Amino acid sequence: MRIVLAWLLLALASPASAQAVTLEDANGQAVVLAAPARRIVSLAPHVTELVYAAGAGGQLVGVVSFSDYPPAAAELPRIGSYNALDLEAVAALHPDLAVAWRSGNREAHLQRLRALGIPVFVSEARSLEEVATSIEQIGMLAGTGESAAAAAGAFRARHAALRAGYQGKVPVRMFYQVWNDPLMTINGEHLISAVIRLCGGENVFADLRQLAPKVNEEAVLAADPEAIVASGMDQARPEWLDGWRRWPGLAAVARDNLFFIPPDLLQRHTPRVLDGAEQLCRQLDIARSRRPHVAAD
Repeated sequence: MRIVLAWLLLALASPASAQAVTLEDANGQAVVLAAPARRIVSLAPHVTELVYAAGAGGQLVGVVSFSDYPPAAAELPRIGSYNALDLEAVAALHPDLAVAWRSGNREAHLQRLRALGIPVFVSEARSLEEVATSIEQIGMLAGTGESAAAAAGAFRARHAALRAGYQGKVPVRMFYQVWNDPLMTINGEHLISAVIRLCGGENVFADLRQLAPKVNEEAVLAADPEAIVASGMDQARPEWLDGWRRWPGLAAVARDNLFFIPPDLLQRHTPRVLDGAEQLCRQLDIARSRRPHVAAD
């Protein structure tokens, strides 16, 4: 994702306009603000986290449902859900910026917001580096660049430490299960696949075209992953993960490599994704140690 930041100092005379910002979003569209945003609405739970990470939480005036981290976000006014925005509620908050999620928000809703004169910045992280970039971008838009740069730097340092610790590990073929009914996973373009690669894993469905495709049991059995990692709805291990035990010949079942990571730690494109990465890396090390006649790395 290419960042274009222009401080229009020479062309414009007033102090307020001297802070004007132009930034290219994930759709390649230039978003222009006359001054750093002071009233921001977040259109996805993970975007809410990114705004706080960028040091701009105090400028949030509205968030969508399930914006529950950090805890302060729970106190903010609700503007619907990421896929069912309450456009009247958004307009009533008089925001000077809406930060959107390319894969989740409806384009028709974003167009309505633009028609109301609300600038919309579309965000999407498909790699771990782009998580850091997203934090920096929000900092630019909100005028909190120093705080955002510090947070992005800390994220990059932690990412680098994990990469150094797991590069060269023997690959583990794994299936990441988003949900059971319908049976869903992620392809190789998804951020979660970047985490899988970081830990020395191989996503058995990386080649599928859709970002979050549906699959069937037969496809999983044919792929025969060494490990299955499930998400779910909350912090509790989903009961349906043990449904795979019906297939004792599956390598992941035979070796008891049925793992769980809370969805908020991998499925939100925020600094907490590295918390999920640490869990996944440990789980894949366990899977390596359980290979028959193969010593742990």
